[in-house]
Amino acid sequence: MSFIIDIKDPLAAPRIHEPVVFQVDADLQEGLWWAINENGEPVVCQRLASASGGGRTSFVASVSFSGSTRLTLKEPVSAPQARDVKGIVVLEGREEDCFVRLDTGAFDLELCSGTAKGLGSSKWGIRHFRSKADGFELLPSGNNAIGGFYGPFFTPENGLINPPEHTTVRIETIEQGPILHHYRMRGTIPDGLLDELKGKAFSIDWHFIYGSPFFQRRYLVDDFSTVINGRSVTNRITVGDEFEGGPGELVFDRFAAYGGTRYRAGDPYAGELVAMVAETVANSTSTGGKLEEFRSQLSDIESAHWDLYWRLFCAWENVLPEHEIRERLARVRAASHVKADLNDRPWILTEEAVDVSAVPHATIFPGPATKTVEYHEPSGRAMVWWTSAASGAFQIVQRRQSGWVNWGTNGENECPELPLGCDIKTAYGRFADHWAVIADQLETPPIIAVSGIS
Repeated sequence: MSFIIDIKDPLAAPRIHEPVVFQVDADLQEGLWWAINENGEPVVCQRLASASGGGRTSFVASVSFSGSTRLTLKEPVSAPQARDVKGIVVLEGREEDCFVRLDTGAFDLELCSGTAKGLGSSKWGIRHFRSKADGFELLPSGNNAIGGFYGPFFTPENGLINPPEHTTVRIETIEQGPILHHYRMRGTIPDGLLDELKGKAFSIDWHFIYGSPFFQRRYLVDDFSTVINGRSVTNRITVGDEFEGGPGELVFDRFAAYGGTRYRAGDPYAGELVAMVAETVANSTSTGGKLEEFRSQLSDIESAHWDLYWRLFCAWENVLPEHEIRERLARVRAASHVKADLNDRPWILTEEAVDVSAVPHATIFPGPATKTVEYHEPSGRAMVWWTSAASGAFQIVQRRQSGWVNWGTNGENECPELPLGCDIKTAYGRFADHWAVIADQLETPPIIAVSGIS
């Protein structure tokens, strides 16, 4: 029996290497199968072992089409044929903690497991990400990462524990073939100051498709409930994607939300934290070599790396005793809560993309959205995000001084806003002039109908 897979697009724009997942009523064991498209051309379909069984078999194919198309699943790919199938290629890694480096056909990316050394270069996640189309690298140094998650663990209340820097992950290969690589990270978050956040484990699923301009992920964490920024937070996290262009260079210099951007500019909390760093370095009576080490690194506070500011008060780092961390961060919280709600930073409503680097602290806090973009105006390169549930707020940073750019799903004072368990699809390419079309495609997959023929 053959199977017909009818694919219909509810949207008008062409699809490029769209991942098409379908299931047939048969128990098929071979890993790769041939399908034929409407033009008689062969299309490789990869069996999904994790989604097959019980008399049914799931497949994924990477398909380019416009409007609608039809595939006919025909026969297994023979062993000699499989050697010539084009698809995702595994490359030699560059970082010491590289789990896998992939050439997906669209991207050259490196997925790392972390080193738990407390540095930017220690982070798990995607530590290198280069477009194959133009060779542009979004993370050249490996000192930042795409895919970390932070709040509610990275907060003044919890002693600023940074999960990507302070722990490692175990990575499991769920699916690995020419069309799809699916990995699952597992880890345990180091304990901070809040008892209700201790001993929490997490998992992150990553999907990469051959030729596709987007990738997908989902975050799960053990159930938790706490209070951050004076608000109850239950099963909401901050996901943070970082990018780096080097001092004076921004890989993205604009931000926009679908349907218009509603935001407040500036970050009072950052100012309060920096002020407390200066006070602590000057006046703390604590003793220990690590404090002296930080004093030396923070001697020129204006040029010091931002990580040093929060790391001074990190419970994991043990630079200061717990009572001093609690007392100093309580003062930061109290002042930040007041400043965040003053009337000196009005909400701005605009239909135009925001030049984030031009506002105070090169930071904005946009309101709820499911579809957002950061793009580079001169080149047109853009990163587009869609989340299956709205994040209640975002923190967007485009700091020209350091070249650091961030997309984070948190509101002010590190308050996490993205519900656990939602899907995040992220697309990258020269999409600046039509990013809303790409966002719609991330949100609305094609409709698949499968039928059998004798």
